[in-house]
Amino acid sequence: MSDSAHRATVAGPLPAPTTAQTATVVDPTPVPPRPVGLSALRVFPVALGTNAFGWTVDAAEAGRMLDAFRATGGDFLDTADSYADGRSESILGDWMHARRNRDSLVVATKVGRSSEHPGVGARAITAAVHDSLRRLRTDRIDLLYLHVDDPDVEFEETLLAVDELILGGAVREFAAAQHPGTRLIEARIASAQLGFTPMAAVQAPYSLVSRREYEQDLARIVRAQGLGFVPRLPLAGKFLTGRYRSRADLTPGDRRGALGRLLGRTGMQVLAAVDQVAAEIDAAPATVALAWLLSKPDVVAPVVSATAVDQVIDLTAAASVRLSRRQLTELDRASEPFA
Repeated sequence: MSDSAHRATVAGPLPAPTTAQTATVVDPTPVPPRPVGLSALRVFPVALGTNAFGWTVDAAEAGRMLDAFRATGGDFLDTADSYADGRSESILGDWMHARRNRDSLVVATKVGRSSEHPGVGARAITAAVHDSLRRLRTDRIDLLYLHVDDPDVEFEETLLAVDELILGGAVREFAAAQHPGTRLIEARIASAQLGFTPMAAVQAPYSLVSRREYEQDLARIVRAQGLGFVPRLPLAGKFLTGRYRSRADLTPGDRRGALGRLLGRTGMQVLAAVDQVAAEIDAAPATVALAWLLSKPDVVAPVVSATAVDQVIDLTAAASVRLSRRQLTELDRASEPFA
């Protein structure tokens, strides 16, 4: 679908965002924003991932989900130039233009994986950012992620290109995704030596069933450098929503992949602990899994994807949930095999 077709779809009239359902579940008390590392960015502690926009979610449904996200206080949006070949950015840009709410949002996008501008060389990054700005219909990206770690490109070249974009006002802050701890250290050293803007945040997998990479490698570096940590895959491919309870719930491909492995004894022990806490506080399992993440030091906002409005409400509810010490301990203990 062309950009103009998306624009016509999302700019049309949509149902009012404050539905009766939303009014009954949304806490009217504002959720305090969280800082993104040492940067000036402040965000709602749940980021809405838009990777399904333009793929399995059309522009009209995306608009309803975005309206619901805003109605619950959400302001942190996560996209990428490679999501649906840029259609995710276009849908988001058209919605912001129609709602005239760009200045009240924090928009994060990623570059490095698109078919048109692959890699993180200076020319690719610069071209990708300007194309993202056009699709997003904005003059700046609040948080730019490097979507790949390319060892064939000198890190100094990448950092210089990003710094020039920041100095020019096209980008406010930058972050890393898919980068090991050693590369974060290299980036900090290079930025300090060359006088570049330092990195503000890092994105990596982290959940109750995926703790090892962050807790054993990244956590100490995030803390030492004052980075904000933005967990991705916080629901482990919807496993922690409780959607998958047996192998019969999976597609043949999923049975051979990560979801199939999670349906073993240790994964089901975690899901049982999540279910127990969810029953105690009358919340969805996904809400509990995200609330556990939000209790961890340096976590800014998990990036969660949704395909329907009711899912958005369950996800953003985590920002208002405070789990007890006992509940957190039980979830920690159940997920220890994944630590």
